[in-house]
Amino acid sequence: MADQVSNNETDETIVCYAPTMITTNGIWQGDNPLDYSLPLFILQLSLVVIMTRILVFILKPFRQPRVISEILGGIILGPSVLGRSSKFANTVFPLRSVMILETMANVGLLYFIFLVGVEMDIDVIKRTGKRAIVIAIAGMILPFLMGVGFAFMLHQSTHFVRLGTFILFLGVALSVTSFPVLARILAELKLLNTEIGKIAMSSALINDMCAWILLAFAIALAENEAMSLSSIWVILSNVAFVLLCVFIIRPLISWMLRRTPEGEPVSEFSICLILTGVMVSGFITDSIGTHSVFGAFVFGLVIPNGPLGVTLIERLEDFVSGLLLPLFFAISGLKTDVTTIVGVTTWAILAVVIVLACAGKVAGTLLVSIYYQMPLYEGITLGLLMNTKGLVEIIVLNVGKDQKVLDDKVFAIMVIVAVIMTAIVAPIVTNIYQPTRKLSHNKRRTIQKTKSDGEFRVLVCVHTPRNVPTIINLLEASHPTKKSPICTFVLHLVELTGRASAMLIVHNTRKSGRPALNQTQAQSDHIINAFENFEQHAGFVSVHPLTAISPYSTMHEDICNVAEDKRVAFIVIPFHKQQTVDGGMEAMNPAFRAINENMLANAPCSVGILVDRGLTGSTRLAANQIAHHVAVLFFGGPDDREALAYAWRMSEHPGINLTVLRFVPGENVLETIGETRRNESGHEVLTVSTDIDREKQMDEDYINEFRTRTANDSSVVYTEKVVNHGEETVAAIRSIDGIHDLFVVGRGQGTISSVTAGLTDWSECPELGAIGDLLASTDFAATYSVLIVQQYVGIEAHGDAMIGTPDSPTRHYELHDFGHMRQTTQVPPIFHPRP
Repeated sequence: MADQVSNNETDETIVCYAPTMITTNGIWQGDNPLDYSLPLFILQLSLVVIMTRILVFILKPFRQPRVISEILGGIILGPSVLGRSSKFANTVFPLRSVMILETMANVGLLYFIFLVGVEMDIDVIKRTGKRAIVIAIAGMILPFLMGVGFAFMLHQSTHFVRLGTFILFLGVALSVTSFPVLARILAELKLLNTEIGKIAMSSALINDMCAWILLAFAIALAENEAMSLSSIWVILSNVAFVLLCVFIIRPLISWMLRRTPEGEPVSEFSICLILTGVMVSGFITDSIGTHSVFGAFVFGLVIPNGPLGVTLIERLEDFVSGLLLPLFFAISGLKTDVTTIVGVTTWAILAVVIVLACAGKVAGTLLVSIYYQMPLYEGITLGLLMNTKGLVEIIVLNVGKDQKVLDDKVFAIMVIVAVIMTAIVAPIVTNIYQPTRKLSHNKRRTIQKTKSDGEFRVLVCVHTPRNVPTIINLLEASHPTKKSPICTFVLHLVELTGRASAMLIVHNTRKSGRPALNQTQAQSDHIINAFENFEQHAGFVSVHPLTAISPYSTMHEDICNVAEDKRVAFIVIPFHKQQTVDGGMEAMNPAFRAINENMLANAPCSVGILVDRGLTGSTRLAANQIAHHVAVLFFGGPDDREALAYAWRMSEHPGINLTVLRFVPGENVLETIGETRRNESGHEVLTVSTDIDREKQMDEDYINEFRTRTANDSSVVYTEKVVNHGEETVAAIRSIDGIHDLFVVGRGQGTISSVTAGLTDWSECPELGAIGDLLASTDFAATYSVLIVQQYVGIEAHGDAMIGTPDSPTRHYELHDFGHMRQTTQVPPIFHPRP
C-alpha cells in the first residue's frame, strides 16, 4: 500500500498496487506491460531521453545548455502540454509510478553531484584571489533581497508556511549560480580559459558552496517550523559530517591511493569502496535532516586530485549525466503545471521577478567590477554569466515543493524563471561580449621575418601519440642552437564531448599538477612525456605542453588564440590522413580536415600541414647525429619563399642535406592576371591582381640571397628545371632522387599557374595546393613525409600594411579579432621585401 498525493492539494488519492507487479508475463499471456513497474519505468526513461535529445538538437544552434532541453522535455511530457490529456498522463505517467521514477532520478542526481564535487578544484579560488569571493557574495546579496520581496508578494497564497522559511527558499533559488551549467556555457562561448571565464568559474564555485550551506539551513528550518533544538542539532551534525570527511575520510583515501603502485590503474576494490561511500554519505546526511545530495557533494570534494578522480569520471559520467540526470530535470518539468499561472497579475509578477533578479545579479557584479577597474562591458558580461541557473536551483525548488514550502503556482513560476534566465545568458553574452584582441607586438609572424639570431617560436598540434615521433624529428632537424633556440608549444587537441569534466582541465597539466579529466588522459601523458624527454636530451629547446579541449568545429579558434598569445611564427598541424601498413593513406577523422582548412583561413602566423610518412633518424644522443635528405620544390610566391626559409634553417644542421629544385616556366607559359574563382567553401571571391614583375623580382632576390649564402655549403644542392605544363612538372618531380625523406613545398603556386595546369582537376585535398596534394596523394606512391607551408600574409601586427598574394584571397583578415576573422576584398595588397 502506498499513498500518493495528487497535485491538487485539496484532494487526496490513495493508490493501491501489488508489490509483486514488477515484471510482466508478456502480452501473449494477456498482461498489459504498462501495468507493471519495470516496463513502465523503461518506457518513461526512454521517452524522457528521446524528448531531451530532440530538444538538444533543436536548441543547439541557439547555444542553449543541455539543462534547458531537459527541463523543457519534462514540461512537454508533463501536465502543461501532453499531460493535459488524462489518457496520456494516466497511461504513461500514472501516480503509482512516481515513487520509482523519483527514486531513480535521485540516485542519478546523487552520483552526478558527487562527480561535480570530484571535478571542483578548490585551489582555483586561491589562484583567483579575493576578487572572485567579493564578486560571488555581491552577486548573491541583491538577488537574495529580490527573493525576499518576491516572498512577501507570494506568501499570502502559502500562509501555512513560516515566512522565514519561504524567504530562505526563494532567496537561495534566485541568488544561486549553477557551476556545472556555467562551465558548459563558457566552453561553448570559448571563454573558459579567458580572464573573465576564470573569474566567473571561481565566483560560481564560491556561490555554489554558499548555496549548499543555505540549502542545509533551509531544509533544517522547513522540517522544524521554529528554530528549535532539533534544528540546531541538524546544523551541528552537518558540520560534524564535513569535518569527518575532511580530516578522516580524505586521509584514508589518500593512504589507500599511496598503496597503489605508480603507473598501475586504480583497483576495482577502491572504485567499489568509493561508490559505496557516495551512498553511505547520502544516507547519513538524509538521516540527519539534510538532502542526501549534500553528503554526496561533500564526499566528492574530499576525493584527492589524481588517477582516482579520472577513473571515477570516465566510468560514471556518461551513464549518469546522459541517462539518469535527465530524469531528474524531466521530473521537475513533470511537476511544473504552467496552467496554474493564471491572470495578468501573476504573469506580470513573473516578468518582474525575471527582470529584477537578472538586474540584481548584474548590478551587484558590476559594482564590484567597477571597483576593481574592469571594463564596463566585462562587468555586465560577468553579471549575465552569474545569472546561469540549473542544478542547485532545481534541487532547491524540488526540496521546497516536497517540504510543501512552495505550492504548484510558485514552483511553476520559479522553474520558468530558471529556464528563461539561463536561456538568455548565451545569446546575450555572444552579442554584447566581443572583446577586442590586444594588438600583439609580434611582427615576426613568419619564418622569413624571424631573426636568424633570435628565438624561433613554434606551435605544434598533436591529435594522437602517433603524430609525436615525426614532429619531434622535424623539430630536431630545425637546428636549435644557442644563438637561435627553439621555443616549442605542444598543443594536444582533444574534442569536448559536452561533459563538465573536460571543461575543468588546466591546460598545462604538468605544471599544475592536476590531471586531465577525460578519456585521453593516457594519451596526454604519453605525448607530454615524449616532448619533455626530447627537451631534456636536445640542446637549446624549451617545451611547453598544453591541452586544448573544445568542439572540433571551433578548435581552430583555440589554436589561433594560443598562437597569438604565445607570439609564435610557425604552426605545425598533422594532415588528416595517416599511413597504413601497406603504404596507403587513410583518413583518421573527417573533423581533422575541417580544422586544417580553418587554420589555413584564420591562422595569425605561418602554417605547415605535415603529411606523416615517417621521418626517422638515428637514436639521438647528440644534436648532430640525425641524417635527413630534404627537398624543396620552388615555383615562386610567398608560400614557396616561406617553405625555402624553413628548409634554409634546416640546412644549417650538420646532418641535413638539402636539395632545392626551382621550376622555371618555359616560353610557352601564359600568365593570367586577375581572375574570379571560388574558394574551398564554394563562395565566389575576388582574386586581386598584383604586379607580377614585382612578385618575380622578390622571388629572384630571395633565391639569389639563398644561393649566395649557401654557395660554399656542399650539403646544399640547387638546380633549375624548365617546364611548360603540368605533365612536365609531374615528370620532373618523379625524377627526383628517392633518397629524400622530407619534401617542403609551398601551398600556393605564386604567380605561375600554367606549369601546374591540370594538376588540380582530380585533386583529393585542394586545401594543400596543387603540388602539396600531388605529393600527399596515394596515387603518387610516395614514401617520404611532406610539409606544406603557407606564409602568413595578413595584416601586420600594427596594421601598417596589408600584405597579400593572388592565390590567397582567404588570408585577408580584420585586425580586431583573430578568433573570428572574416574574408575581405581589400585594395590591391602591397608586398614588402624581406628585410
